[in-house]
This record gives sequence, C-alpha cells and structure tokens, in this order.
Amino acid sequence: MIDPFLLKAAVAGLLVAWVAAPLGCLVVWRRMAYFGDATGHAALLGVALALSFSMPPIVGVVVVASAMALTITFATRGGFAADTMLGVFSHAALAIGLVVAAVLPGVRLNLINTLLGDILTVSTSEIIWIATGGGAILAVIASAWRGLLNATLSPELMAAEGGSLLRDKLVFTLSLALFVALAMKLVGILLITAMLILPAAAAAPLARTPERMVAITALIGSLSVLGGLWMSWEADTPAGPSIIVVATLIFVFTALGSKK
Repeated sequence: MIDPFLLKAAVAGLLVAWVAAPLGCLVVWRRMAYFGDATGHAALLGVALALSFSMPPIVGVVVVASAMALTITFATRGGFAADTMLGVFSHAALAIGLVVAAVLPGVRLNLINTLLGDILTVSTSEIIWIATGGGAILAVIASAWRGLLNATLSPELMAAEGGSLLRDKLVFTLSLALFVALAMKLVGILLITAMLILPAAAAAPLARTPERMVAITALIGSLSVLGGLWMSWEADTPAGPSIIVVATLIFVFTALGSKK
C-alpha cells in the first residue's frame, strides 16, 4: 500500500514533468537556460512579498516572475546584451529576495525548502493548482506551437508567414514564469532550471522530430520523478535533489549511448 503523501508527491511530480517537457525543449533549442535561472531566482522575492501581504506564495511568484520575464524581454530588445541583463537580474532578484525575507515583519520563510523544494509535503489543493496552471500552460503552448517552433528554428520563416516574434516570445516567457510558480514547491528555486533542461537534453539524441523530442522528454521527466521519489524513500535523501540526480543519470546514459 502506497502512503498517501507519496502518492500525492508522485502525481504532482508527474504533472510538472509533463508541463516541463515542451518548455524544456524550447529552452534547450533557444539556449535560454540562464533565462530560466533568472526567472526562478525572482520567485524567492515573490514568495517573500506574498507572505508579507498574507497571500498564497504562488500568487506572488506568478506576479514577480512574470514581471521579471517581461522586463528581461523588453530590456534585451532595447539593445542591452542578453547575457549581461540575465546575469544582473538573476543574481539581483535572488539577493533582494533574501534581504526582503529577512527584514519584512511577520515573514517566516523556510529557505531550505524554498531553495531545494519539498515535494513530499505537497497538498491536494496544491495539486489542483498545478493541474489547473499546467493545463493552461499546455493549452497555450499547443495553440502557439507552430509559431514558437518557427520562431526558434527560423525567425525569417515566421516573419514571412506574418507571425510576431515579440508575441511568441511573450507567450513563452510568461508560460515559463507560471511554470516556475508551479514547480517551485516540488524541486525548489535552485533546481527548476535543471528540471527543464536535463530531461530535454537527455531526449535530444533519441528524437528525430521536435514533437517526438517533447514526448520523450515527458517520459524521461516522469521516470526522473518516480526514480527520485524511490531514491528518497529508500535512502532518505532530499526528494527534489534526488529527482535531479536521476535525471542527470539518464542524461549521462543517453549522451554516452549517442556517442557509440
């Protein structure tokens, strides 16, 4: 008989893995791993502000992460170097979040759980949040998939078809911000980008088409979640980092296999 808390953790983890699949592929294709880090670090500030105003942390994370994503998007369009702006915002957001959490009255923030996640304590209401938000992300990504793919592989083709690079970039960045809010509880702020990148990178050698890569990424993400929870249960290791360890092992296996 599976313990209820472990079953909830598995359901929440699988939902996040499926939502992460298309986003992770887009992050890998666009080489935007640092963008994921910057958005994830902004989540800490969102949590601190939400707690100070007695709001659910996920609300603050969505607002702050979305504002961060929009700011970076328009700043890079304004002529600033993308890697410079990402570095500035990523580390500034993390530092400001830590300071705000320390000085705001009434804020009690468990930094270890926030930074590394605590999937084993996920509640039914949080699973509903993840399912609702994840379904919205997948619906938006599916409806904009052709444009997102064209913008990734051939911006000129997208422009020729009458598409908008700015619109599709905003769709992607706001979806990524919402994903950060959903996944933060499970794997933590510091490991969110790993949850996006590792399954997609492991799937890349096995896929011939973009859609197949997304499907394989979802499968690898699911195996990582289940394997990480099993490792956490058997070896009493932190669940979030254990999920990332399993994803790393799968990546190493597929990378070595592709070399042969």
